Amino acid sequence: MAGTELYDDIGTGYSLGRRTDPRWMAAVLAALGTARSIADVGAGTGSYEPAGRTVLALEPSVEMIRQRPPGAAPAVRAVAEALPLRDDSVDAALAVLTVHHWTDWRAGLAELRRIAPLQVVLAYDTRRHAEFWFVRDYVPEIAELELTRPSAADIADELGADSVIPLPLPWDFTDGVFPAHWRRPAAYLDPRVRRACSALAQTDPAAVERGVRDLRRDLDSGRWHERHRDLLGLEEWDAGFRLVVAHRDR
Repeated sequence: MAGTELYDDIGTGYSLGRRTDPRWMAAVLAALGTARSIADVGAGTGSYEPAGRTVLALEPSVEMIRQRPPGAAPAVRAVAEALPLRDDSVDAALAVLTVHHWTDWRAGLAELRRIAPLQVVLAYDTRRHAEFWFVRDYVPEIAELELTRPSAADIADELGADSVIPLPLPWDFTDGVFPAHWRRPAAYLDPRVRRACSALAQTDPAAVERGVRDLRRDLDSGRWHERHRDLLGLEEWDAGFRLVVAHRDR
């Protein structure tokens, strides 16, 4: 599905599972630096929009815009590939976990460069996602989807990035991104958690149900904990999330 159709379909209740984590917020703020005007492209519910700055949210899904909290930045329906902004109209273009949903991701990145001299893109290494234990052991069909998506390195190359900053996942991460529960496997038994993960929503429901059934069995038997005991002592884990920061001259 295109991003609009996908999130109009699965977006109900999205804001309940996808909450701002202050550790990632701090990294985003540092990357934005002194930028005062920001276009948040593929803004969703606005989880990582900075306070105290001029922000315009650009989001194609009505369902996602509907869930933006009171007092959030104004939102305009738009797709990344054709942003309704003039050249260099903002200081920074922000795109958080959205590029992999764009119909033409290269065209979308070109638009980010057109509208702002600073681009801050939160993306992920698709191969690391494809190797995540939930995918590898329970729903390998997800890997087929992930490996068709642009990876963080692809995005960095396209933008000519100045820096690519790893964003590890703390074990108690509050934003329900797909691998967020890497040390809390029982969370994936909750359909509300699964519904907030686009990779699961875009995979054959029968495959997901099979995987969840197998995971429940392994949790009940203790097999999961035996197999992944190395994860249980970690405070954070690198799931491949990267903050790509690129500058260009005005």
